[in-house]
Amino acid sequence: MNTLVFKRAGLKILPCFFFLFSLSAGAWERQNLWPKNKMPDAQSHQIAEMTNVSRAEGFKPEKHRIPFLEWYEKPAPEVDKDICMILISGGSYKDCCDWKLIDKWHKELTALGIQCVNFVYRTPRPEGLPIYQTAWEDGQRAVRLVRSQAAKRGFDPEKIGVIAMSAGGHLGLLLAANSQTPAYARIDKTDDVPCHINWAILNAPAYLTSDAAQKGVSAPQEGYGPGIVLDTLFHFDEKTSPVCFHHGGADPYSPNGSTLAYRKLRKMGIPTELHLYPGKRHGAFGFERAVEFMTQLGYLGPLAPEEMLLDRFTSNEGRRDSLRMEVWPEGRTPDFQAQQCEPYLVWHFPDTLKTKAIQIIYSGGGYKQNDPDGFEVAPLRRVLNKMGMTVVTLKYRTPRPEGLPKHQTAWQDLQRTIRIVRSQAASYGLDAERIGIMGSSAGGHLTLMGTTSARHQSYLPVDKTIDKLSCKVAWGIGIYPAYVLSDGYDGHNAHKGNEEGDTIVSDFSFDLDTAPMIFIHGDNDPYSAMGSVKVWEKMRAMGIQSELHTLALRNHCFQRKAAPGTGSYNWMDRIIEYLQPFIAEK
Repeated sequence: MNTLVFKRAGLKILPCFFFLFSLSAGAWERQNLWPKNKMPDAQSHQIAEMTNVSRAEGFKPEKHRIPFLEWYEKPAPEVDKDICMILISGGSYKDCCDWKLIDKWHKELTALGIQCVNFVYRTPRPEGLPIYQTAWEDGQRAVRLVRSQAAKRGFDPEKIGVIAMSAGGHLGLLLAANSQTPAYARIDKTDDVPCHINWAILNAPAYLTSDAAQKGVSAPQEGYGPGIVLDTLFHFDEKTSPVCFHHGGADPYSPNGSTLAYRKLRKMGIPTELHLYPGKRHGAFGFERAVEFMTQLGYLGPLAPEEMLLDRFTSNEGRRDSLRMEVWPEGRTPDFQAQQCEPYLVWHFPDTLKTKAIQIIYSGGGYKQNDPDGFEVAPLRRVLNKMGMTVVTLKYRTPRPEGLPKHQTAWQDLQRTIRIVRSQAASYGLDAERIGIMGSSAGGHLTLMGTTSARHQSYLPVDKTIDKLSCKVAWGIGIYPAYVLSDGYDGHNAHKGNEEGDTIVSDFSFDLDTAPMIFIHGDNDPYSAMGSVKVWEKMRAMGIQSELHTLALRNHCFQRKAAPGTGSYNWMDRIIEYLQPFIAEK
């Protein structure tokens, strides 16, 4: 194999038969993918180089025809994780333009103890072949070479991942899902080495939906609608790896490609994460989520012992005062049933008010019980109080009412609570138009009722003041919402919510006051994460930008007990980030 070595202290040239040219910053060694005159589908217009080199003055294309790997420095021994990551640029299969992103990934991953290698494939698009064909050939060869280098470079040959962007994300999914389909005919013994990868982190993968796939363009129908499906190019064979998707909600290279691929991987039972960012266009987001994904799956070493959430957040030191209020006037509770608990709300005021926004929080419990002081409510309430935000906790009526839908009386209590909070906001120096709601499990279902059905009357007015007010909210936070899909309306999802026939239940009106939401859901939750995904898709089709995070391997109540460094441990950080535009004072 022809090889060049670059040392930071100077330059050492080993015997070779090709031209020495600039290496990306930090690279130590360049390795050609193909032996001389053996490269499949060679085309004279193609080159292999990052654009910071190819667009430099004096660049000679004829010297840069062969795709290659750039091996970066080995991680420091004290942090070395025994794994390797292949870095893949995007560029529409027209060039490899993400050299700044590659450099950023290399630095951050190496610091974590991960051996990095930059993979530079042939561009621009081949003529007379699918747009991805020569890059796919180069990709399979690259994985084989990386695996064959494992012993020499000191990493496990079955711990090879990729991190990729845009067209590189499309190529990354090909490597993750199609390793058992040869992209080219065998040329030497290297091609006897397996070319499957062990995980993939895909940022804004392009061309995944059928409206964009053939021409390799941004999705002209935005990746959804009649007849639009995931491109059948992806085989999802028996060696398909876990994947962590990251996609902007406003990306013209449609995020629905990621939701469709996520659905396919879930049907196969492959641990997968999906992270969708509201209002973001084409780009790479959420690197921290990718690290959490690798931590959760054990690629960065054994998980630390799990910790109880309530043990981590025990102090009320950020709360100045609390005030309890009844939800209904005495004797005027709609659909009163003696077996149900009395509903009430509690205002929790911060020591120092830093935002006029208000967060209402309540728990789950299958509509059979609910606990405003349990792990689904108290920890976040304490964190928000400490941040200077007013929180209202709600105890709604349970157990389920007799002769009514399971959520009916809880929905009435929530609508009344929103109106009470709106009516009282100004007297506490708060903003009546910045009220958000949050619930978990059955409480997540209740949050969907509150965010999507504010114009739907759940009870007849019991007074002439409060009940004249709107119960519209500004945002919702849905934590593993239950009972969202037709295959699990009153329990676990029979099909895991993955089938086309598993539709969103008719509880939710999706009216003109529907509010944006953030969803966080365990990928392995029997109350399927696909409920959150399908609602996200529905809201996007309405023009509403929401956020979503699923967590690989995690079940219902993922946050009750979690290992440090995982998404289940850091879940409140996602909520705090999401709230920033709503709570910021102008």
